[in-house]
Amino acid sequence: MHRRSLRCALFTVLTVGICVSAFAGVASAQAASESSAIEKVNRLFARWDKTDSPGCALAIIKDGQIIYKHGYGTADLERNVPITPATVFDIGSIAKQFTAMSIALLARQGKLSLDDDIRKYIPDIPNYANIITIRNLIYHTSGLRDYSQLMALAGMPDENHYSYSQVIDLLTRQKELTFKPGDQHLYSNSGYLLLSVIVKKASGQSLREFAAENIFKRLEMNNTRFVDDYTFIVKNRAIGYSTRDDGNGYRLASSVSDLVGDGGLLTTVEDLFLWDQNFYENKLGGVRKELIDQVLTPGKLNNGAILEYAFGQRITEYKGLPIVRHGGESGGYVSEIIRFPAQRFAVILLASTDSMNAARITKQVADIYLADQFKQVDSKELPTQKFINLPAKDLEDKAGTYLNPRNGAVWRLAAKDGKLVANARGGEFQFSPLTNTKFLSTQFQVMTVPVQTILEFSKSSPNPRWTATLTIGAQPPVTLEPADLATPTPAQLAEYAGDYFSDELDVTYKIRLENGNLFIKDIPAFNGLPLKPTVKDSFVAGGPGFSFVRDSQRKISGFTLRLAMQRTNIAFTKRR
Repeated sequence: MHRRSLRCALFTVLTVGICVSAFAGVASAQAASESSAIEKVNRLFARWDKTDSPGCALAIIKDGQIIYKHGYGTADLERNVPITPATVFDIGSIAKQFTAMSIALLARQGKLSLDDDIRKYIPDIPNYANIITIRNLIYHTSGLRDYSQLMALAGMPDENHYSYSQVIDLLTRQKELTFKPGDQHLYSNSGYLLLSVIVKKASGQSLREFAAENIFKRLEMNNTRFVDDYTFIVKNRAIGYSTRDDGNGYRLASSVSDLVGDGGLLTTVEDLFLWDQNFYENKLGGVRKELIDQVLTPGKLNNGAILEYAFGQRITEYKGLPIVRHGGESGGYVSEIIRFPAQRFAVILLASTDSMNAARITKQVADIYLADQFKQVDSKELPTQKFINLPAKDLEDKAGTYLNPRNGAVWRLAAKDGKLVANARGGEFQFSPLTNTKFLSTQFQVMTVPVQTILEFSKSSPNPRWTATLTIGAQPPVTLEPADLATPTPAQLAEYAGDYFSDELDVTYKIRLENGNLFIKDIPAFNGLPLKPTVKDSFVAGGPGFSFVRDSQRKISGFTLRLAMQRTNIAFTKRR
């Protein structure tokens, strides 16, 4: 061989060798990085990755591929069946986006309009002063009371089986809406339950049948279905479990409901991957991009304010990146889907135990993979404001007892370690000072998502006492008023005992005085909860408040049951 040729050949061999070596080095580094990420992910689930624990299935998606899927824990504790990515779970409220998509498809088929009055399809709904549209149901702006809350208050326990007619009868008994449709946003399962009824009236098919034909079949989601018959046998289904009240082990917590629309969907992480990909390459027909744009467009209030809620999905941000997410809870099941559209990245988590905070863990998984892409600290989870140090006397000046007049709930504030500590809502929350009168807490959650909560104090002459405005996330502010708690004697408590009837709930509350406390008998939601006195003629039992009313003779004639979170007031009349 010629020397020059030999030299060129040697150079080529060396170059190829160097390139192969470099490529191998990059591949090795990439594999090591992926292995490290998976190890970190697995550590997040170590608590549940046991044969004696329920657990979850996980799928991590990047650029159109499942880059990691795994099952942790046991699907059936009695038979020692492990969870795999093919395990079927009840996904709770994540079902809402499939119900909403069904409505969107029907609208495109010309079988309904989003601006139709819902009474066109469900004439039993009361003819309120303002019409409720299908659009109001989709965006939770209807003002309808939440049927699941009403059922609990009516003494209808979750473990019983109920028909659509029973639930709709309960809704039709409600004499008023919580607000004028379109004026506010308040998450309500009632709207999506009614959407399932509208699907059937508009299409002639049940929601199960319509979604199967128009969504699941087209996307090849072969292990997904709405279950409108709870006795139906579903292969590979995980059993739902709740933590026992004493914290010692688990108890069965699966649904016996045939109601679908707001929930009732069974699926797998592998099927939900196909659903996730449809938001990039739509296969559901029609004008493809327009359909996806529609279901990802947030709603709007009457005043023009834009919501975070779209068609069963929340459009928001996490650490500066746009996300689309929704969570679900049903019995012992919890679930979460979080999608980062710009990064073509998503995390899907389906669990069979309510001991898992699915919303938090999916974000922790995203933290592992997207750490170098986040643009800022998530303002919904960590405050960007700077806290200050306040003299103890300025904190103690604001300590005391405050009353939420919406539901009679008591807030007890104490000064401790440079903060105000609130005992309220069944827990203890710390508020750190931003100014002398403004305090912030990051310990509150709404729908399992952490939200900033502000307490802001003010005084108005001639009242020398502080009042506090409480703002939890994006919820309307509530004024907490200074209060002097009542301490009724046993003889005074006896005045409140009796039978009280609500026409809206079609139920009688039997309030009895036992061992110095008032109790509501035979209503599971209040089992063992005493009515604790707050201010005169007012009590709380857990979350709900009871404001008793007197007639012209100053005798107890009834009470108003108040639910602050649901902005609901229900009247009861004393029967005896």
